[in-house]
Amino acid sequence: MHDDPVPPRTPETIALEALGWVLTDQPRADRLLALTGLSPDDLRRGLGERAVLGAVLDFLAGHEADLVAAAVALDLKPEEIARAARALAQ
Repeated sequence: MHDDPVPPRTPETIALEALGWVLTDQPRADRLLALTGLSPDDLRRGLGERAVLGAVLDFLAGHEADLVAAAVALDLKPEEIARAARALAQ
């Protein structure tokens, strides 16, 4: 049995995982909607859009406590989340 290396996560994958994490906490989810101006429908429709995914990561990058907590929960470094946010902004 071979242990195939796990490919690196794409910025889109990181954003989707981060969104899932944000949505596990109602006050945090409400803050995401309030600060990004997105509605729940906007989020659902925009799951494949770089701008929406980037907004999720920008939300985390803008609040260090959430950024660090998300990084721990997703087994990432905070810098990886910030790098993914920058990649989605391009």
